[in-house]
Amino acid sequence: MNILLLGSGGREHAIAYKLVQSPYCSALFIAPGNAGTANCGTNVALDPCDFPALAEFVQNHQIEMVVVGPEAPLVAGVTDYFRSRADLAHILVLGPDRAGAQLEGSKDFAKQFMQQYGIPTARYQTFTADTLNQGMAFLDTLKAPYVLKADGLAAGKGVLILSSLEEAKRELRNMLLDAKFGTASAKVVIEEYLSGIEMSAFAITDGKDYLMLPEAKDYKRIFDGDLGPNTGGMGSVSPVPFADVAFKQKVESRIVRPTIDGLRLRGIDYRGFIFFGLMAVPSPDGYEPYVIEYNVRMGDPETESVFPRIESDVVTLFKHACQGTLSQTSLSIDSRTAACVMMVSGGYPDHYQKGYRISGIEQVRDSLIFHAGTAFSADGGIVTCGGRVLCTTSLAPSLREALAASYAAADSIHWQDKFQRHDIGQDLLQIVETN
Repeated sequence: MNILLLGSGGREHAIAYKLVQSPYCSALFIAPGNAGTANCGTNVALDPCDFPALAEFVQNHQIEMVVVGPEAPLVAGVTDYFRSRADLAHILVLGPDRAGAQLEGSKDFAKQFMQQYGIPTARYQTFTADTLNQGMAFLDTLKAPYVLKADGLAAGKGVLILSSLEEAKRELRNMLLDAKFGTASAKVVIEEYLSGIEMSAFAITDGKDYLMLPEAKDYKRIFDGDLGPNTGGMGSVSPVPFADVAFKQKVESRIVRPTIDGLRLRGIDYRGFIFFGLMAVPSPDGYEPYVIEYNVRMGDPETESVFPRIESDVVTLFKHACQGTLSQTSLSIDSRTAACVMMVSGGYPDHYQKGYRISGIEQVRDSLIFHAGTAFSADGGIVTCGGRVLCTTSLAPSLREALAASYAAADSIHWQDKFQRHDIGQDLLQIVETN
């Protein structure tokens, strides 16, 4: 089977790494890919949102499956485009249509959806520039900290958690009146803050049935101690120690199954991944799961911890999801712990330089390296080409061993102004080692 994978980040490199392990993958193309995905297949200079160019490519290269990595082409309707053309309808596309992608494309849509189907989430209201005063009044009813979310896509950076009411009101004005996040913040969702531990759950569904992938925890803030602005993610760990069998049963019965049933009741033919951003809130009966957000694709950098733990053939898995036959397959998961450490450009998530030469990759032997923002220089070397640049992922019997291996690998890689957090997984280690 010839496969086209859309995207260029660490998530796509991790997916590509698993796709080419399959005996059913004849040829893999990645659009546009990066310097790491070039080791898995053939990078092609295509924009994932240029649907006519994608159509021409898949026809010229006998592509049988398209795997959509990032959210933007899904929200823009890439699946609808393929389904609507008679000459493309036979191609399997892993990813929801535009209607399903609104779970991520609009925070307001997602909150209304959760409210309709009784899915546990935080109290909220949505506001526009015309209802700014009502938004200010709603903030007055909440306690600190205050959660403001841009309604649309903002590259993972459209969520603000603010400690003071004055700051929250100022940022609400910035988002609604000054377009802080562009058109993404034309609407703003204000949420009640939930106190607990964040984690990510993942399902792959064919619209009727689903399989749960390994859960993970990622680390969004740029600095140690979860300080500083949000990023696309500075590292991840899988599995999550506190997510025991009882908690996972709550997630499936209260969140995953109602979500998939709700999509079907709305007539949405959803085939692909659903990411459940969860807050595990402590209670007398253990942790209670609440949904913070949906994504309609795998998380990044969670994929870099989750996919190395999948032992099953992913081409077979993806094919069943696309064809509506997911009940005919199952998942085998590596019991070891995976830990991922992300290395970024100095200045990220704000202003940073590109084009720095990267060294030391070839010295890493016992860990996986996934490229997130890299490119080839004119002389064939590898240079930085993004905010998040590389991550190291290690599998080990224990979390402490996996973290030690990933940090040792990261420490052998160098470029000018390289930066990383040094406390990935430390909060989970405390849970593991005190129980």
